[in-house]
Amino acid sequence: MSRLAGYLGLLLVLGMVLPGCDQEPMANQPKYETYEAAPGWPDNQSARQPVAGTVPRDAPVELATSANLPMPLTRELLERGQAQFDIYCSPCHARTGYGNGMIVQRGFPAPPSFHTDRLRNAPLRHFYDVITDGYGVMYSYADRVPPQDRWAIAAYIQALQLSQYARLHDLTEEQRAQLDQDDPATTGTATSAEEGHQ
Repeated sequence: MSRLAGYLGLLLVLGMVLPGCDQEPMANQPKYETYEAAPGWPDNQSARQPVAGTVPRDAPVELATSANLPMPLTRELLERGQAQFDIYCSPCHARTGYGNGMIVQRGFPAPPSFHTDRLRNAPLRHFYDVITDGYGVMYSYADRVPPQDRWAIAAYIQALQLSQYARLHDLTEEQRAQLDQDDPATTGTATSAEEGHQ
């Protein structure tokens, strides 16, 4: 009786295991391959655009979707932005932002100057997006520069742009007095620069 029960148990196990061996591997299951046509989908394409508002899974939502600076604008933030700009951006853009960095001087394509009208009028989010996604011959820095630092760099770029177009009459009386006290020669320089922009 025990031998018969053993045979029946073995047959039962084989009956359960053998049908499983005849199945297709999971890698061969029905699916669309990359860029394969997909009848029934819009435009007959299997590759779909991400849903509006989609963000990388490792990015904080408020940092990735904000149109404006999602953190307070502080001196520390600008200093962090300058430090990161000097590391990642200045080899091409130069520390001044005019696009004549060291690798450009060695024959690589020159990026546009941050001081053109187009980029001076660009929203802060534009610089964040370019750092994230790349633009033209510039590749993405998303894997090197975290979102907080991208915002810091973008804020620093706008401060750098403002520094090149500062006008003497934009300063308060206290700031003008401080400027005269720091370096009396800058008053004439600032006035002549102001006249050049008018």
